[in-house]
Amino acid sequence: MLNLQQFYDACDPTQPLRGRRYYIDFSTVRGGDLVQELERKITRLSRDRATTQLFTGHIGCGKSTELFRLKDSLMRRNHEVVYFESDRDLEMADVEIADILLSIAHNISEHLDSLGIATQPNYLKTLFQNLADTLRTPMEISSVSFSAGIASLTASAKQSPDMRSQLRQYLEPRTRNIISAINDELLGPANQGLQRLGKNRLVVIMDNLDRIDSAPRSPGRLHSEYIFVDRGEQLRQLDCHLVYTIPLELMFSNDLVRLANRFGTNPLVLPMVPVQDRQGQPDPQGLALLRQMVMIRAFPELNVNQRIEQVAHVFDDLTTLDRLCQISGGHMRNLIRLLDGCLRKQDPPFPREVLDAVIRNERDSLMGLVSDREWNLLLQAVARQDVQGNDDYNILVRSLFLYEYRDAQGRWFGINPLLAETQRYQHWRAQQVTP
Repeated sequence: MLNLQQFYDACDPTQPLRGRRYYIDFSTVRGGDLVQELERKITRLSRDRATTQLFTGHIGCGKSTELFRLKDSLMRRNHEVVYFESDRDLEMADVEIADILLSIAHNISEHLDSLGIATQPNYLKTLFQNLADTLRTPMEISSVSFSAGIASLTASAKQSPDMRSQLRQYLEPRTRNIISAINDELLGPANQGLQRLGKNRLVVIMDNLDRIDSAPRSPGRLHSEYIFVDRGEQLRQLDCHLVYTIPLELMFSNDLVRLANRFGTNPLVLPMVPVQDRQGQPDPQGLALLRQMVMIRAFPELNVNQRIEQVAHVFDDLTTLDRLCQISGGHMRNLIRLLDGCLRKQDPPFPREVLDAVIRNERDSLMGLVSDREWNLLLQAVARQDVQGNDDYNILVRSLFLYEYRDAQGRWFGINPLLAETQRYQHWRAQQVTP
């Protein structure tokens, strides 16, 4: 029997999966298990060495879900993991290196407090107390825990552009000293305390940095390039294992080689789940896994075959479920958003006409965002199944007009299936096959 309340809760597109209850392993159709690659880099090195790794993919493609899996796996291997979402502390349209370091210091300190590991961040306390005085914030860092003091500062700065500007003017010249203090006053005691507890080196996972605004910082220079390429060396100087999510646009940057050299490794890209292959033929393995992603939310206690046998409780027909999976293009969040759209209209089982109404609304909304210039670029990219490394194509990928996939030949790009159903695209396709 379908538990309707449980199904509603499991279909919230704003919440990533934080456990294994609804998890489906898509690694077989995504070109490999990227979580295992991240984990091996951390666990295979000797205990006294730290690593920095970069993880990217389309926004909403499932990166957070995979990073939760990485956290769980590392904790089972005796690592202490600090996972946090950067947009909790930061205003993503306005981020600088000092903000990132401040957020890392805040979350490490907060986590160490929860473990009862004592630290004496004397330099940092003095620095931030002086900063609080400079900003005239009503707070005494010395009278509260260090983590609570930084939390107060970051919360205030996130809400105030003027305060962010003053904060950076104060912190930017002191960046090198701040990094040294985080290492000496927070991470040093943390790693020693963890070693006494029989645990391995601390791992910090900073999620949602891929949401940094992509606006140009200067002519021909994106803000993300400045943060991760120009200043990337500072982001890897902390004495712990680090995993950063980065904007997908950096994979098409002319500075990709410099980025890899800065961090000593290429970013790992989480692609979409294929619903069809390069030739436009259905991908049965990808579609089967997407069916499970939907049905496990309705029947998490059943096995793979039993869930599909219960499809009539959720859809009027298996073809309606397949239609939902296909139109999602293998984009995790869009799949759940479309399912949530059906739930907004009525309780399951959903007839085909309800799903088609949701699809039309999504298609028309997305179609209105594509300019004539972007359509021309989009059609060129679809014809080549690849993109060129420039800002125009970054927009197509970032706006989810184009999806990236992986197969045995490497990466390829396909149009968002919602746009594939527009008259403009159908007319273009017809012209391609006309003799």
